[in-house]
Amino acid sequence: MIKDNQKSLNRSQVLLDAATIIASYALAWYIIIESGIYQQAGGVLAPRVYFIPLVVIVPGYLLLYSIFHLYTPRRVQRSRVELANISKANAIGVLTFTLILYLGGKNPYFYNFSRAMVLTFFAINTLAETLVRNIIRRVLRSMRSKGYNQKHILLIGYSQAAEEFIDRILANPEWGYHIHGMLDNHHPAGFTYRKVAVLGKIEELDALLEKNTLDEIAITLSLKEYENLKSIVAACEKSGVHTKFIPDYNKIIPTIPYTEDLQGLPVINIRHVPLNDLLNATVKRMMDIFGAVVAIILFSPVMLLTVILIKLTSPGPVIYRQERVGLHNHPFQMYKFRSMAVQPPAAEKSKWTTPNDPRVTLVGKIIRRTSIDEMPQFFNILKGDMSLVGPRPERPFFVERFKEEIPRYMIKHQVRPGLTGWAQVNGYRGDTSITKRIEHDLYYIENWTLGFDVKILFLTIFKGFINKNAY
Repeated sequence: MIKDNQKSLNRSQVLLDAATIIASYALAWYIIIESGIYQQAGGVLAPRVYFIPLVVIVPGYLLLYSIFHLYTPRRVQRSRVELANISKANAIGVLTFTLILYLGGKNPYFYNFSRAMVLTFFAINTLAETLVRNIIRRVLRSMRSKGYNQKHILLIGYSQAAEEFIDRILANPEWGYHIHGMLDNHHPAGFTYRKVAVLGKIEELDALLEKNTLDEIAITLSLKEYENLKSIVAACEKSGVHTKFIPDYNKIIPTIPYTEDLQGLPVINIRHVPLNDLLNATVKRMMDIFGAVVAIILFSPVMLLTVILIKLTSPGPVIYRQERVGLHNHPFQMYKFRSMAVQPPAAEKSKWTTPNDPRVTLVGKIIRRTSIDEMPQFFNILKGDMSLVGPRPERPFFVERFKEEIPRYMIKHQVRPGLTGWAQVNGYRGDTSITKRIEHDLYYIENWTLGFDVKILFLTIFKGFINKNAY
């Protein structure tokens, strides 16, 4: 059974972590103390003084790793989440260590203890733990993709949720899930979806659980069958098998729902928008202002050259203003360097640019391809109309059209529109799927963090400026 394997893996991981902590500490001591880099007026402490704290440091760090869920199964856990947890645990550890040294006052053992060595230990240990765990992750995923260390799982109920779960499991064999089959009351035994067969009726669950060959149960009932949920959960918990619930309403409620506790009554908010929080919104706004000012200064030579070229090659204004729909559905004037010949407003309101569009000037083709035409939007950001990162704003004509054709389209207006966004760095710019673009926009809105913004900005720098879909 996978449970026994998991216990062995966890024990091995604890021992490996302990060895990594000791090795990182010893390396930090060697680099800072033994090599002679560290010089102290009161003299360098003896090695035993530095290594005695390991008696407390090792179990203390292992406890922190447990608190930050670093010993939970890593089948589907993202490496960046694990890195964040390692960094948090190590940061708390080093801050506690430093505080103890500070409270030691003038005691020579505390006063002369190298703070530089403590910080070096933090850096080395964070890198070493991350490296070791990534190696283990790769080895385990390689084994699982070859059929070893499999977790046997049974699905209860055939639904869209079941199909999507099966699709993801089959697309990621490194997760190590083997789907034993499905129980369903509306499809006959032998019915299959992607070679996963219905084994029988839901009433046969008790008989299957008695065989004790399953590691997990995944409840994937359709919405119309939720009246059976209570009895199914009771049967699973009676057997002791680990049970998870995969809701069939994932198209309605987001990936990370926001749940409130109303005096013991769980209340699920249909949409959780982190940027509705005042602190998050303030931090993002400060980042926008700082980033826009730096960008204007940095790209001022490019913008000045663009102004000159537009003036020399095409009659008309340098800056093109177009009405777009922004935060809370409020319209605003978005700025761009003009890349087309001047035309009547009515002619461009409801028409997208097409390949070899005769309206685009020679200079316009270059600045559109390289996204230079978007640079005046840094001033939109300073005004507060836009953000550095967010869903791209659209013209009112298309907003009215898309909100009727595409479910959840208007949710994108719950945050400020952006100069770049998660959809754009994933290739959904210009003449691409609006549905896919909205899916990426919603993911960004529901999963916003400052680090996510920074990631999107870096991806924009490396692969977002050149737009093959800009005509």
